[in-house]
Amino acid sequence: MNHLSANDLKVKGVSAIEAALADQPEAIVSVRGKNRFVVMDIAHYNYLRECELDAALAETRADLAAGRFVDESVDAHMARLDAMP
Repeated sequence: MNHLSANDLKVKGVSAIEAALADQPEAIVSVRGKNRFVVMDIAHYNYLRECELDAALAETRADLAAGRFVDESVDAHMARLDAMP
C-alpha cells in the first residue's frame, strides 16, 4: 500500500493523492510519522460499502433462518427497549 505524508498533501494537494492511487486502490496518510488516515478512489469506496451491506444482509438472513428475531408491535418493542438497563 502506498504511503503519503501530511506534508505531501500540504505541498502537492490532490495530485499527491492521484499519484499514490495510480497503481493501488488505497493509500495511507501519515501524520508525524504515524499512520492516521486512508484515502481511496470513490469507486473503491462504493465497492467496499456494497460488500459491507452484503455482509449485513447475509448476517440478517442467518439470524432469520436460526430464529434469532422477535416478532412484536412497535409499542411492545419500545417497551422492551425502555426496560433494558
